[in-house]
Amino acid sequence: MSISMYAAVVRSLDSAPKYELFDTPEPSGTNEVLVDVLAAGLHPRVRSQASGSHYTSTGELPLIPGIDGVGRLPNGQLVYFVAFDTSLGTFAKKAVVDLRRSVPLPEGVDPVLIAAAMNPAMSSWVALRRRVDFQPGQKVLVLGATGNAGQMAVQIGKLLGASQVIGAGRDRDRLNSLSSLGADVIVSLSGDPEVAAKRLGEAASEVDIVIDYLWGKPAEFAMISMLTQRRDRSRALTWIQIGSVAGATAAVPSAALRSANFQVLGCGQGSVPTAGYVAEFPALIHAIADGRLKVNAVPVPLSKVEEVWNTPSYSGQRVVFVPTI
Repeated sequence: MSISMYAAVVRSLDSAPKYELFDTPEPSGTNEVLVDVLAAGLHPRVRSQASGSHYTSTGELPLIPGIDGVGRLPNGQLVYFVAFDTSLGTFAKKAVVDLRRSVPLPEGVDPVLIAAAMNPAMSSWVALRRRVDFQPGQKVLVLGATGNAGQMAVQIGKLLGASQVIGAGRDRDRLNSLSSLGADVIVSLSGDPEVAAKRLGEAASEVDIVIDYLWGKPAEFAMISMLTQRRDRSRALTWIQIGSVAGATAAVPSAALRSANFQVLGCGQGSVPTAGYVAEFPALIHAIADGRLKVNAVPVPLSKVEEVWNTPSYSGQRVVFVPTI
């Protein structure tokens, strides 16, 4: 007879998850263990998982959303873990963890802080550590720097040794806050897209790496503007595509690839193996735990998942569901 637990459950891709009883999952492999979930972040990736719109989604229902979290092992050890790519996620009292996709947490670390920060920080951290040969002293542009992941990318660029970090985005208030996170230059993308791209080209034509959370038309216009104004087009410019909040497709001009030392690559599930992500966990966890990376974590009882799901968060906030409160 199955034992039940409370979880956030998606039964329709058009509706928010509901807090209800659900069968407790059972470990089945030699590296699997059932953990008590202490905290799990409500990331944009989780919203797309629950709506079936993420590129990895299968549409399988019912679905417990949640892609990562902090849990307590049966021996009492706290771990950060990434969930299986199945319909049984982390927004629940308990979750099955593959120990190969987890790392122990330092003594006294705040589970809510780790659950809030790891996912938005991981994209740019892995991009700079695993997808390119990033060298201290290089210059970085964060396109879409006013979102949570973008704000993390600004901090991570500086932490890993960038000589200049340029943050570009539309929200003026959030842009102004980037200076306190380490941005050397901020560029507004508001107004006419082509005019905004010209401003961006003037400010960022000499960067070495672009971390792009926007894609779509902003990326199209920015590529042309930056390469046109670049003094030495034979010097490498690497464009790392991570998010697509401004559009799923962008037309890359063929001339951009022929007339400059310009490469476009992506960073996400599939382009970096799970083992590559896990290898980066300890250093990133220590950076968060030591306060070198800042995040505004907002703990919310998991029982309130339905009412919180569609409520917009304020700038820089990351909702973290806590099943135990």
